[in-house]
Amino acid sequence: MNKKTNTELQVLVEKATSGDKSALETLIAGVQDIVFNLSLRMLGTFADAEDATQDILLKIITHLSSFRGDSSFTTWAFRIAANHLKNYKKHMFANCPLNFEYYGNDIENAKIQDLPDLTQNVEKNILAEELKMSCTNVMLQCLDTESRCIFILGTMFKLDSRIAGEILEITPEAYRKRLSRIRKKMADFLSEYCGEYGDGRCKCRNRLNYAIQSHRLNPLQLDYTAAAQIPIQTIIDVKNAMEDIDDLSQDFSFCKTYQSPERMKHLIQELLDSKQLSIIQKS
Repeated sequence: MNKKTNTELQVLVEKATSGDKSALETLIAGVQDIVFNLSLRMLGTFADAEDATQDILLKIITHLSSFRGDSSFTTWAFRIAANHLKNYKKHMFANCPLNFEYYGNDIENAKIQDLPDLTQNVEKNILAEELKMSCTNVMLQCLDTESRCIFILGTMFKLDSRIAGEILEITPEAYRKRLSRIRKKMADFLSEYCGEYGDGRCKCRNRLNYAIQSHRLNPLQLDYTAAAQIPIQTIIDVKNAMEDIDDLSQDFSFCKTYQSPERMKHLIQELLDSKQLSIIQKS
């Protein structure tokens, strides 16, 4: 999102609720990528994140008149997205939640030897990067939804504890304590099992055929390596403040951010261009 003052955003909201399509497009374009990235980390797959993002953006549009400017527009949008995602039941892991014990057991005991080459002539380094991003993203599903949301807001978006607490409706102190514990749990798991980010024996390149066989990796659909990344400074710009949360040294460099997929952008634009939009806004 281009940097805008709260006053400028308030003017855009007023114009959008009055039927100014250009103002509405500007507002939606400004939060589209952050909503998608929050959805991706909360739900674990690109397909589910795209569906949820469309639902959330529609909810933002239909509730736009309720924005009063008591907080920043981005904070308000984050709150709508977080509440929607914490209760979202249509994603892949909703009915089969993961936990760290299951994930660790799979790493330790998976039969990865003597499998046929299933890479379909796709470069192994590319597949390994795709698996690494997918694996660490799915690993977030081992956290309960509230903890997952806290980790994402604090580690990926680096939100100030006051703002994050406002979004999650908890005190800044409670947010800082929980974020520190969750980051420690994640860092310990990575250190024990992951050979990419820690000292574990699991190496993505060694598990390619196993991942393909178990339908965790599709050589013909590489969502992460095909997605355009967003510069970290762009994400930093959406938050209003920075503060030190703890002294944990784990980098969590898998928390990359991506531009919304083009197919999703087209669907949102079709909605913004549709004659039904005014009806939806008034409903």
